Amino acid sequence: MSTMTEYLERLHGKSIAVIGMGVSNTPLIRMFLRAELKVTVCDKAPRERVEDQAAELESLGARLQLGPGYLAKLHKFDLIFRTPGLSPNTPELMAAVEAGSILTSEMELFFQLCPCKIIGVTGSDGKTTTTTLISEFLKEAGYNVYLGGNIGKPLLPDVAGMTPEDVAVVELSSFQLMSMDRSPQVAVFTNLSPNHLDYHHTMEEYTEAKLNIFCHQSPEDRVVFNFDNDITRSLAKAAVGKAMLFSRKQRLEEGVYLRDGAIWLTNGMGSREVLPLADIQIPGLHNVENYMAAIAAVDGIVPDKCVRAVAQRFTGVEHRIELVRELDGVKYYNDSIGTSPTRTMACLDSFDQKLILIAGGYDKGVPFTQLGAAIAEKVKVLVLNGATAPAIRQAVEEAGGFPDRGLRILEADCLSSAVSAARQAARPGDVVVLSPACAAFDQFKNFMERGQAFKDLVAAL
Repeated sequence: MSTMTEYLERLHGKSIAVIGMGVSNTPLIRMFLRAELKVTVCDKAPRERVEDQAAELESLGARLQLGPGYLAKLHKFDLIFRTPGLSPNTPELMAAVEAGSILTSEMELFFQLCPCKIIGVTGSDGKTTTTTLISEFLKEAGYNVYLGGNIGKPLLPDVAGMTPEDVAVVELSSFQLMSMDRSPQVAVFTNLSPNHLDYHHTMEEYTEAKLNIFCHQSPEDRVVFNFDNDITRSLAKAAVGKAMLFSRKQRLEEGVYLRDGAIWLTNGMGSREVLPLADIQIPGLHNVENYMAAIAAVDGIVPDKCVRAVAQRFTGVEHRIELVRELDGVKYYNDSIGTSPTRTMACLDSFDQKLILIAGGYDKGVPFTQLGAAIAEKVKVLVLNGATAPAIRQAVEEAGGFPDRGLRILEADCLSSAVSAARQAARPGDVVVLSPACAAFDQFKNFMERGQAFKDLVAAL
């Protein structure tokens, strides 16, 4: 453990490569340049695509290595900071490490230097809502909270202003966790299902990356697992810290569970009702699970009255079953965060009527068999677009009972056409939902840009 000033002083005379000029690394690059360190910025984007940012960084003293050869000669650097989107198993990175370079990341450095308690959240689904709920609970209880990580805000620039009494709440992706050698004092594992197999290639590698959220804990630390998810339930046996389970489907002798229309918690101090379900303002049973995970994370840290106060006012995070507008008796919801089949299935479960669903996007190598069955049962009109449209159509058409359900499948060449097709198909009382079950990279930079585009299109109807 050292302060940021001490760390930066130790880097003088070292050659540093920072791979990626994205959201997580740009503050890191600027911090290093302000400290007059020798920094080379490597990015696969050609100069013409990042001209303004490139010129700014050069004016601050950075050297640039852009375009197709951005990973060339990494072995000449003492220290390499990778972007989360670049696997540490990339051949060029592995060769550099073998030659003596130290490979790390912005998030790893944050964990090294953060002076306060860290609560970390990972999982295939529900990370952002659970992370946000935990931060809201803590703020309601009077803590000074730093919220960031994969949720969209790097926290490293805030380290210098943090005190031991503060709390950092961090959403952690498998990309960030893959090379971590430290774990948060409180870790939350919401669930685990196949995802990002285009990056990790195997479910085993994906799972191994996620394990880093708790496998470096001490016995005094806490880790929260979803009892209803087969994988996370089995992982609880490997916990180094104190394992705490939550379940929506079963009463637990110890942990967080449902009873008599409320969320209850049982621990060594006894049993108590924490939160009536009627207080929760965001729809869907998956959000009940998100509340349960967050409650388990803050037990003994946040009073129950603060949990209830947040639940009564919290209306959700943008792009997560977000009501955009009602037009001609039709409600339009933005669930662009639905970047995996399980997320979209949870969205479908949140409504008590058949939906008009807009789906499809970038192919992450995830199977759609279960999603196909859920769509066949819970969707009246399916509007497909994007690279995965044929695969989703096939999964739906092969679902049991599909020919008898009256489900219409339409295809569109872009999101704008998909919104137009959904509007034409909708009648008063219908619900139209964008929940793609896929990443956005085939047409957009990320799910946020896709969600905003959908909201703009709906607002213009």
